Amino acid sequence: MLTFYHSPNSRSTSILALIHELGALDQVQVRLVDIPRQDGSGRRDPANPHPEGKVPFLTDGADWVRERGAIVAYLCERFPQAGLAPMPGEALRGRFLSWLSYYQGVMEPVVLGEMMGVSHPMFRATYRDSATMAERLAEALAEGPYLLGERFSAADLLLHSPFAWFPDLCPDVPVIRDWVARCAARPSMAWAQEHDQRALAEAG
Repeated sequence: MLTFYHSPNSRSTSILALIHELGALDQVQVRLVDIPRQDGSGRRDPANPHPEGKVPFLTDGADWVRERGAIVAYLCERFPQAGLAPMPGEALRGRFLSWLSYYQGVMEPVVLGEMMGVSHPMFRATYRDSATMAERLAEALAEGPYLLGERFSAADLLLHSPFAWFPDLCPDVPVIRDWVARCAARPSMAWAQEHDQRALAEAG
């Protein structure tokens, strides 16, 4: 059975929402683990098999998957009936995979760099900057309400997440702000947040 290692109110919350979107809650075991937090709380949990004690982490028998983009692709292929990703050979498959890699390789470094006040020519040349990131998102969203046009996909769920968590970092571009609000309003996002609040309350 697939086992998903999750810590409430963390990067893995978007994967929890994805599992809900996929209709796979009865086929993926969710195991709550602790993690070290930026504020100094939490700890490395010995029950978490991630080699660095991080989340999300997904195991599938003897196999495992880490990094959000890879986990998104893996789960969407395991549950293709949900229609949250173009499958191999289908139209827009390349765009979908490109957006997952863009998140890991560009968006998250740029967003974190902005939060940390990093400003360096080498950083911008490698990862781009927030203005360039906003241009790429706006270009895609000009073709439809979602990154793949009319079709909501797991790429939207992943890429909107930093702006849903940190609204002040969202580019002040109407088409991007509307997209973030549209994705954040999906029932899966509310369900994941409620799940995490219950888990935290039960943990005391």
